[in-house]
Amino acid sequence: MELRKTFQFEAAHLLPHLPRSHKCRRLHGHSFSVEITVTGELDTQLGWVMDYAEITSLFKPIWEKLDHRYLNEIVGLENPTSENICIWIWRKLKPVLPALTEVTVAETCTAKCVYRGELLTKASVAAVKRPHRPRGHTELS
Repeated sequence: MELRKTFQFEAAHLLPHLPRSHKCRRLHGHSFSVEITVTGELDTQLGWVMDYAEITSLFKPIWEKLDHRYLNEIVGLENPTSENICIWIWRKLKPVLPALTEVTVAETCTAKCVYRGELLTKASVAAVKRPHRPRGHTELS
């Protein structure tokens, strides 16, 4: 069974590796939303997987480092993309919350990243064999 607990933080950042002409290269801020997902067995006596208050308590020190901060100044978030924020939160939270199975970070209501503990790089993605499709084949044909 999964539990999902949502948090929000306000923060400023810029993405330093983008071209200077890109809008995200300039200092800007977001009302970030973070969803923490845990998976576990239902405790039939208590009737729950875990107490939501415990998730809140474990996430609070992380939230305090993010809320109303300039993310680029946080060690490990010098390039604070949604992807890197997900990984950063995972690395801080997983050791104290072993049931953690997913971290979602949304920087807007239409743009979010989901991280489940695996780190995919361009090289590892390229190594995954893709199915052969005949020339001119599309998903719609």
